[in-house]
Amino acid sequence: MSPRRCLLILTLVGFFTSLSRPALGEEGFAPLFNGKDLSGWINVSCAPSTWSFNEDGLLICTGIPTGEIRTERMYQNFILELEWRHLVPKGNAGVFVWADDITAKGKPFIRSIEIQVLENAYGNTKSHSTHGDIFPIQGATMKPTNGRGSMRSFPTELLSKPSPEWNHYRIECQDGTVKLSVNGTIVNEGQECVPRKGYICLESEGGVVHYRNVRVKELPDTPVAPEHIAIADRGFKNLYTGTDLTGWNSTGAWVASDWILTHPGGSDQSAPLETEQAYEEISFIFDFCFSPDSTTLQFFPRDKDGAAITFSRGDENLDKTGEWNRVEGEIRDGKLTYSINGKEAGKIPGRLPASGPLSFFTDGFIEMSNFYVRSLAEEN
Repeated sequence: MSPRRCLLILTLVGFFTSLSRPALGEEGFAPLFNGKDLSGWINVSCAPSTWSFNEDGLLICTGIPTGEIRTERMYQNFILELEWRHLVPKGNAGVFVWADDITAKGKPFIRSIEIQVLENAYGNTKSHSTHGDIFPIQGATMKPTNGRGSMRSFPTELLSKPSPEWNHYRIECQDGTVKLSVNGTIVNEGQECVPRKGYICLESEGGVVHYRNVRVKELPDTPVAPEHIAIADRGFKNLYTGTDLTGWNSTGAWVASDWILTHPGGSDQSAPLETEQAYEEISFIFDFCFSPDSTTLQFFPRDKDGAAITFSRGDENLDKTGEWNRVEGEIRDGKLTYSINGKEAGKIPGRLPASGPLSFFTDGFIEMSNFYVRSLAEEN
């Protein structure tokens, strides 16, 4: 065969191969970030300033507040690869897989399987290591392959590099099993995970972290029981940044304390907390925790001078003092119904105004978090 003919054949082979190759990049992987903004991701519970890209296309996490971003779509079986580095010793962060849509009651974390991203100076103990633990959080479950009496699985080798060096994670998720490779070596595995289909999240938890080359390769789906699927996106939008009171009106009594919004009690008891935006037909969620110094929390679903729901310390539907409660409800056709900690609790009698802000008032020290709202009009 002549050299010219051989070159022609090789050229044609390369051409047709390129036509048949999936448009996902090398080896079937697709990037999860565009290097410019959070397109394809949902900011679940962080400030707009928490996540950004620098001029080199690196994803930067400030670590403030504690919270997450997640993918817009769910994944079941996949391989996730990413590189990360901590910029501050003892930094904390994490990757969540198979996660729900929003944070769990009274927590800044989402029910999921977490792959730990700790900086080495954080230190290794009997309860955790800094080199790639895998464990279920907020009601998820998992069988560890290298456990120490709990569902947390520990790495067989300690291979992560200290700040500010880069580390590579390869996370293989298949049929409820999670395998982790750290810098090229498989070191950990968790099995029988529930959920085993859900969102991918990156966590902010106090450490300044850089990410690059975050990419995913989807694997074929397999049959999965409904109870093994995470809670799908319900359209909730976060109302609290965790860094300040942007979006709220307050006289200064309420204090942003990371993922918790605190009322100190004392001389500022008369100061309400009110959203700047007025809402019409909505579903809502908020969490609160009573202290021994507070006796009531009033929720005004339209404005601070209108009808209210009063929650009193010691109510039968509430968890004990010092524990978190979740209120979920909706305003539809001028009527409000709600539940407390998953139990139907009642309604506001009569008809509410067509729109108005959400307002809160308390008579003492109280902690609140996880304020979410979604429009019911979008369902129509």
